[in-house]
This record gives sequence, structure tokens and C-alpha cells, in this order.
Amino acid sequence: MNVEIKGIHVEVTQGVRDYIDTKMPRLDYARDMIVDFLMNISREKSLFKLETTMNFRWGASKHVGVENFDMNKGIDELFDKLEAVVEKEKSRIKDHHAAEGGSHKKQEPGTVEE
Repeated sequence: MNVEIKGIHVEVTQGVRDYIDTKMPRLDYARDMIVDFLMNISREKSLFKLETTMNFRWGASKHVGVENFDMNKGIDELFDKLEAVVEKEKSRIKDHHAAEGGSHKKQEPGTVEE
């Protein structure tokens, strides 16, 4: 997974990076499904806007955003939402593959279908 963290009108300190790194294990179960994890942190006066774009290996792209006056609380909220989005996308793909696989007949090896 390619992780990129950018700050817009705010400096992304090592402490912020470390805090995000402590939250990343919450998405470890989907690490092989996510290709890019792009996070933008911006600040307007005292309001922090945290936005993340996740690109999945099957071509889907999901954008999640949160606004909060406390950056750490905003990061917590963002990861709560990210977990829900990843679970939904994961189940959507599983449902799609199950429907796809359910319509095909399984053929015994060595038999010919008529």
C-alpha cells in the first residue's frame, strides 16, 4: 500500500505522522486490497479538514472526509469512517464475485458437457 500524507496550510509534524501510523493497523485486514492511501490535511482558521482517497486494486476509488477542530479527534473519526467504507467495498466485491460464481456450473474433471 502506497501511503502519502500531505499538509495544506498546515505542517504535518512527525508527531502527527506517528499518530496516523498508530491508526493504520485498523486497516491491516485490507492492506492487500488498497493500492494507494492518499491523505490531505488542511486547516482553515481553527478547523482541520482531513480528506482521504483510497484506490483499490480493482479500480474503485473512495473519498472520505472529516472536519474537526481537534486534529487527533478528526483522525479518529476519519479512521472510523474509513473502516466502514473498506468493509462496505469489501462486501460489495464479495457479493459480486459470489453472484458471478453462482451462475456457473461446476464440471467434474474428465466429463464432457452436452
